Amino acid sequence: MKPKRIALALLSLLLSACVPSGGGGIADMDGGDDGAVGGISEVPNPSEAMAKKSGKPLAQLQRGHEVYMLKCGECHAYQLPEKVDIMDWEDAMPKMIRHAGLPSSDEKAVLDYVLAVKKEKGQEY
Repeated sequence: MKPKRIALALLSLLLSACVPSGGGGIADMDGGDDGAVGGISEVPNPSEAMAKKSGKPLAQLQRGHEVYMLKCGECHAYQLPEKVDIMDWEDAMPKMIRHAGLPSSDEKAVLDYVLAVKKEKGQEY
């Protein structure tokens, strides 16, 4: 998905009310068949190895994963962390966190988690 399409999708999410996951109105951030959106089983769980490799405490990564799984999925399909464009993510995250009514510490935890997944997958950011 192109960065501008991601930004527009995120903006539309911010401007519309969240729809509970059972309501049939979940926004799909993907917009294509590039595999960017996955199911819950495809989103990696934090591990000691992930924490060590990322240099972040396991508890921080666990909190980021928890917020990612419980809050992000309320408004849209899960985007696989390793498919996230960090520049777009860092721009959109503060707005989404405020929209969800979460503290900035959760924003940091989610970002740390996403970066840890990318690092574990051998991706540069």
